[in-house]
Amino acid sequence: MENSINEIPMKKENKGDMKTFRLMWELIRYRPWLYFANCLIWIFILVSPVIPGLIAKEFFDTLSGKATLNVGIWGLIVLIAVTAIVTIMGIFCGARTDIVHRFTMSALIRRNLLQCILQKPGSNSIPCSVGEAVNCFRDDAEQAEDAISWTLDVIGTAVFAIVAIVILLRINARITIFVFTPLVAVVAIAQIASERVEKYRRASREATGKVTGALGEIFGSVQAIQVSGSEDYIMNHLNKLNKERHKIVLRDSVLSQLLDSVFTNTVSIGTGFILLLVGQSMKVGSFTVGDFALFIYYLTFVADFTHSFGTFISDYQQTGVAFKRMHELLQGEPQETLVKHNPLYLKGKLEKPKFNLNIEGKKLKKLKVEGLTYVYKNSGGGIKNINFMLKEKSFSVITGRIGSGKTTLLKTLLGLLPSDSGLIYWNGERVKEPSEFFVPPISAYTAQVPNLFSDTMRNNILLGLPENQVDLDSAIASGILKDDLDTLENGLDTVIGPKGVKLSGGQIQRVAAARMFVRNPELLIFDDISSALDVETEMKLWNRIFEQQDKTCLVVSNRRFALQKADNIIVMKDGHVQAQGTLDELLENCEEMRQIWAS
Repeated sequence: MENSINEIPMKKENKGDMKTFRLMWELIRYRPWLYFANCLIWIFILVSPVIPGLIAKEFFDTLSGKATLNVGIWGLIVLIAVTAIVTIMGIFCGARTDIVHRFTMSALIRRNLLQCILQKPGSNSIPCSVGEAVNCFRDDAEQAEDAISWTLDVIGTAVFAIVAIVILLRINARITIFVFTPLVAVVAIAQIASERVEKYRRASREATGKVTGALGEIFGSVQAIQVSGSEDYIMNHLNKLNKERHKIVLRDSVLSQLLDSVFTNTVSIGTGFILLLVGQSMKVGSFTVGDFALFIYYLTFVADFTHSFGTFISDYQQTGVAFKRMHELLQGEPQETLVKHNPLYLKGKLEKPKFNLNIEGKKLKKLKVEGLTYVYKNSGGGIKNINFMLKEKSFSVITGRIGSGKTTLLKTLLGLLPSDSGLIYWNGERVKEPSEFFVPPISAYTAQVPNLFSDTMRNNILLGLPENQVDLDSAIASGILKDDLDTLENGLDTVIGPKGVKLSGGQIQRVAAARMFVRNPELLIFDDISSALDVETEMKLWNRIFEQQDKTCLVVSNRRFALQKADNIIVMKDGHVQAQGTLDELLENCEEMRQIWAS
């Protein structure tokens, strides 16, 4: 039976979308004691107005000589003051608890989203624009956080409403029933508007994502915009996106405000009707002034419950949209992945990441690829049935014209694109998960357009590696960066801007190369890294690599110097391997190689 270096993880079956309330319940279950403590505090806060209402009733009844308590006016004032102080203390505790609980809910969602993205093949990590993804992390996660917190308001005001209705029923049952009649109208209106609420909220989020994504791309491409003289075009494009967003967000906002207005006015109309009934009861003497004061006082809070309940229904529907958008970011993973219970490490010091720089007996002797295939679903292009072998300490070059599949081959080999078929063997052992296997210290990869971060050059090279455990100076020398450090204002500690915007194209590629060298991998993989280098710098770079005689290299290049140094050349054409061999053999037997050499 064939050995495997790493096993394929079992993939859970996608059972479809979970209901919004189930997702919210899973979030509540993540920190149940925190939620229930928060709930109890806010129930106390929201029910506490019952006491001032009773005190107000007693106050007016005292003035009219119908009081049931004999504490006097000053006694009632003291009771009001004590109630206010206790309520203020409750609000302080509730605010602190609610902030912690809110942050925990949204942090869990964002943590699970990020983990899922990082586990996907690099080139297919997100199914949408960067702006859309950022919008999911920011606005949609916050919407879910708000929904959990708002349940506390609904529960608290509902408990108040129950207590109030019991008290009011004892005074006048007929009028009390009319108090809650507007609630029926509010629920009906919210249900009727639900479909449009969802539609407008989704459109609003998508429009915001387009603007966010455009801004991110503009900030990362300042040099390209300036060199091409496209400032006016870019600004016009951004203005167009903003106008579209303004129109869509305005529509969403108007609908939300319209529903809010309908809920408020429905309650107000109901309140006015109730006051007419109360007035008639007072006229016939069945209502005291204290009873009237109690009804008026409670009406405000009962109206708040009716209004907040209608608003919550609307927000609940918008939360469903948020969960659906975040689920799309998971690309087929079960929706419960969003709310899976995982540690957040919010307390204490963060553990430093552990880096394994030990090759542990996996030194490269032979890398074999059989039948590797990946086809782009939209275009039908890609690579098909690729076969080749790399030997220990060899320098292999993949060459071919534009669109021949060179970069696709590297990405599929590394697991950055999910292969449709094919086998990969490292020293005779099958690699089942290339994306997990082909990482330092096994291999290191530099793309044709490397990704750098808005951080110092030092941190871009190390990317978390402990400096005292690696040979940073040697990596800088191998990347031909020593002379560049003298021209930078703070040397290695110069902040290079988003995507290395403060550096030249050649410097960006050499920083990425230094990032590879500092990890001391067995296999170095370059995707046309010399494309932005002058001939002299390119020769220095390759010579530094050749000096490291224990390294194996797989390089995409059409440069003559690299082709002349190659132990083996893989010629690509239309996604297939056209021929393999040394430069002399290929120039003699392969027409495609002769054309590449002559170009």
